[in-house]
Amino acid sequence: METCLSDMQIGENGKVTGIRRGEKAYRQKLLAMGLTPGTEFSVTRYAPMGDPVEIKVRGFSLSLRQAEANALLVEKV
Repeated sequence: METCLSDMQIGENGKVTGIRRGEKAYRQKLLAMGLTPGTEFSVTRYAPMGDPVEIKVRGFSLSLRQAEANALLVEKV
């Protein structure tokens, strides 16, 4: 089931399925950070106010702002 990254809980694993339509501003940035379709990741933590979210992807930790996390389409693994 496809959802957005911001709906996932700490410790959950997921796989990138795409980027929401209309999110051109973030598309190139997310792809450049290695968040291409099929990439697996795990949610490691959220900041106290929920922004940003930190994920472990391709062997490194990556922090995403809430708007970036909402632009990313994922499925739970």
